[in-house]
Amino acid sequence: MARRTKEEAQETRNRILDTAEEVFRDQGVTSTSLADIADAAGVTRGAIYWHFRNKGDLFAAMLDRVALPMEEMIRQAADASTADPLSSLRACCVHVLRQTAEDLRCRRVFEILTRKCEYVDELGSLSQRILHCRSEGLEMMERALRNAVHKGQLSRHVDARRAALGLHAYVDGLIYDWLLDPDSFALGREAEALLDQYLDGLRGAPASDTASAPRSALMLAPIGGSPLQALERANRGRSALAKPQR
Repeated sequence: MARRTKEEAQETRNRILDTAEEVFRDQGVTSTSLADIADAAGVTRGAIYWHFRNKGDLFAAMLDRVALPMEEMIRQAADASTADPLSSLRACCVHVLRQTAEDLRCRRVFEILTRKCEYVDELGSLSQRILHCRSEGLEMMERALRNAVHKGQLSRHVDARRAALGLHAYVDGLIYDWLLDPDSFALGREAEALLDQYLDGLRGAPASDTASAPRSALMLAPIGGSPLQALERANRGRSALAKPQR
């Protein structure tokens, strides 16, 4: 009997969360009360307060159902013992894009986060939590990319921090644009190709010292030969300027 009661309590909790996603998406978070969610879910307000302290607590639980599996994937990619960190990071990002496109719960939550939520009143404290999650995700992306550099999967010239910032913004931007207009491109079907477009750019980073060449020198290449020749000319010019004047 106790086991059945526990199962029923979990079912009620899940029904409340499922309903909250739908009501938040339709009405917006700020405009939705716990009474609205209770009515839509067919439960009493007391049942909601049994499971959640307030609307902010309910909202946080709704996020956890989507975010926690993704956080675990990125942690695995960032682990120094991972044999193929670049493939693990790619798989994680592809999963996020496909989940957004193909999983209704994930799509609803992302829609709420990007278009239906104001971090005021009961949700004010959640903004700090979301910023913390973003910062932690960036850190793990950076760690995975640094591991990829150490294992020779990426050039030593790749700046792991900048690459992580770019990848994070790229994935976020794809999700945001797709949610605005899902018919504009096939996010789920194109997920792998979209990620490879970015990662191929990192794989193709220059592996020679010309990667750190002065920009002015490289801009001379089309006029006076190869980038290496332009760099040599620029170095000769700097040497001449550095000689003491008599």
